[in-house]
Amino acid sequence: MARRPTDPRDAAEAAFKPKTPAAPPAPKAVAIPGAREQVTLRLDQDVLLHFQEDGAGWQDRINAALRDYVQTHGGFGGDERSIPVDQLSSANDDGAG
Repeated sequence: MARRPTDPRDAAEAAFKPKTPAAPPAPKAVAIPGAREQVTLRLDQDVLLHFQEDGAGWQDRINAALRDYVQTHGGFGGDERSIPVDQLSSANDDGAG
């Protein structure tokens, strides 16, 4: 076991020696087109039950319904009817989130 320095200057240098540099932050993962992202979504119980009635695959059916809605309402194409991402905010939800 190492002994503590008895010289005050050595003690001060030991107390204030530079820390080892932190590892650089990991690079952000690049979004893969078509990849899915896990989210938490609040749905009315009757809506959820409707999609779960047919069993497994209910999340895929919700995704397909949302995709169909967005496509039929001018989304995904830069259409003036689509909502810009910066305007998607809590003003568009019920505040329960």
